[in-house]
Amino acid sequence: MSGSSSGWHATTIIMVRKGGRVVVGGDGQVSLGSTIVKSSAKKVRRLGHGEVIAGFAGSTADAFTLFERLEAKLEQYPQQLTRACVELAKDWRTDRYLRRLEAMMLVADRQVGLVLTGSGDVLEPEATVDGSVAAIGSGGNYALAAARALLPSDMDAEAVVRRSMAIAAEICVYTNANLVVETIEST
Repeated sequence: MSGSSSGWHATTIIMVRKGGRVVVGGDGQVSLGSTIVKSSAKKVRRLGHGEVIAGFAGSTADAFTLFERLEAKLEQYPQQLTRACVELAKDWRTDRYLRRLEAMMLVADRQVGLVLTGSGDVLEPEATVDGSVAAIGSGGNYALAAARALLPSDMDAEAVVRRSMAIAAEICVYTNANLVVETIEST
């Protein structure tokens, strides 16, 4: 996903749920046009007292705004990630200020993983026998394809995330191999 018209480009964030774990990983590259301005940004973090992992793709300032809003919704609806995300998506779609934000979020807790967009989407990836995968950002489709191919293998969730991100970094110029990876034991 492209960032704002000023030339900011997104990143790659991936979530893999497999073998009783949910792992979210993101790269660290921030680009302005064709220039890399930072290679070690932290785009994946814990929210909701450490019970939720969230990653963003898009404009950095917009993402921080969304992290703060999601944190507030998690306080309002503790242990209800889906409800908090639906409420955030409603605000994001209807609030005049939030509507202008150019970002996507991928969030997960022990039970559910969701993709949120400014269009009001709150999407849960389809689960298969092997687990589930979701990805966002400029390199999201590359990481998603790699993870789907690796999901049935003997690799654990973190290994799938790391290998998928490495593949995306080899293909997408807006993705690098400086990863932040967070894990939660799932149910």
